[in-house]
Amino acid sequence: MKLEIGQVIYKLRKEKNITQEALAKTVGVSVAAVSKWESNNSYPDIALLPSIARFFNTSIDKLLNY
Repeated sequence: MKLEIGQVIYKLRKEKNITQEALAKTVGVSVAAVSKWESNNSYPDIALLPSIARFFNTSIDKLLNY
């Protein structure tokens, strides 16, 4: 099962007109990390999921496309 979290993060970020830099700063990761998530080269650490979900005012289930 392939996680689609990168595509979900990308879509939510674009809907809110937020830069990768702004998301990275808020969550406490590098811009490169956000870029890797969105290109499906890596996944966010599980400990970051609540912060990412809160940032986008959504659920972890939606982030995971569940």
